[in-house]
Amino acid sequence: MEQDVKADRAKPVPPPLGLPGELRQQRISPPIPQPRPVEQVQSRNPSVSVPRGVPPLTEAAARTALLRFVAARRCYGSRAAAELHIQELRPRVTYRYRLETFSESRLSEWAFEPFTKPGASRPPGDIPADLWDVEVGVPPLFQGQTRRCRVPRSALVRECHRCHGRGRSQCGACHGAGRARCVTCRGSRRRLKQQKRCQLCSGTGRSRCSTCSGRGSKTCTTCQGEKKLRHFRQLVITWRNNVFEFVSEHHLNFPGELLSKVSGENIFQDENVVVCPIVDFPEPAISRASRRAIAEHSAAFASSSRILRQRQTVERIPITEVHYQYLGKPYLYYIYGLENKVYALDYPERCCCGCTIL
Repeated sequence: MEQDVKADRAKPVPPPLGLPGELRQQRISPPIPQPRPVEQVQSRNPSVSVPRGVPPLTEAAARTALLRFVAARRCYGSRAAAELHIQELRPRVTYRYRLETFSESRLSEWAFEPFTKPGASRPPGDIPADLWDVEVGVPPLFQGQTRRCRVPRSALVRECHRCHGRGRSQCGACHGAGRARCVTCRGSRRRLKQQKRCQLCSGTGRSRCSTCSGRGSKTCTTCQGEKKLRHFRQLVITWRNNVFEFVSEHHLNFPGELLSKVSGENIFQDENVVVCPIVDFPEPAISRASRRAIAEHSAAFASSSRILRQRQTVERIPITEVHYQYLGKPYLYYIYGLENKVYALDYPERCCCGCTIL
């Protein structure tokens, strides 16, 4: 039984004493995992065979990428990009490893709403012994989301703890008197400029309260005048996609953080309830990162949440060193990612120094 809960959020008020269970928000530990069926267990330690490299960049593509880079910067001139002489293209490659762990955590808390249906305080039956047994639809995998749902058969009807079952609460504007200071004479009983008796309050300095229409009280905002509240336990279910990312060393004069902004060629993907570390990858750092990532996620999430699915991928990100000459001087720029982004630290035709990195 899943449904969105519309509880009173204007001013949180704890439930009255006497409700069973913890009154505070309570984290629910996941159940001890049971052995999974054989078909769901990932084969141990997948190995990765790296396919052939991406086609090398041509001189025309390298020049086009630089011209596009220059055109996006007001302080870069395009003449150097058009006239430079490319001497050498040196292809390089680096790898990006990513582990995604899709987890679910649950909290239990009390909520309440106005009781509007007499005779329907609690359906027959017991509250589920384990709140992990409450069935809740899982959102699309690897997409974070938070949802609240009511715990079946947990409702209790109690007198409203704010108005004490009267359905109305004291007006805060007039403090229950029904009359407040006159807005025309401001309580002076006379008009300020004419020195005549105020006609609105008949010279008393006080007039009927406009907030409560002179009644001294107004409808209780907690129970909305129903005098009773239905208290119930609700689950706060949070799904998170926890990501571990590692990029192997490239040993170039190139900011590594730029590589997180581009895409690479996906050469390996492994998805299961729980994945196992990669072994024998041509770049040993990727195998070490896989072992470390899986161990860290298991230690961080297994005790506080339930791991629903894991996915690990390896991408190959191309980097090309472009060595060129312009006006007899040597220069260098880099082209990286499948988008052919450019990093040019010492571009020769600049009128300021504010656009060296994209």
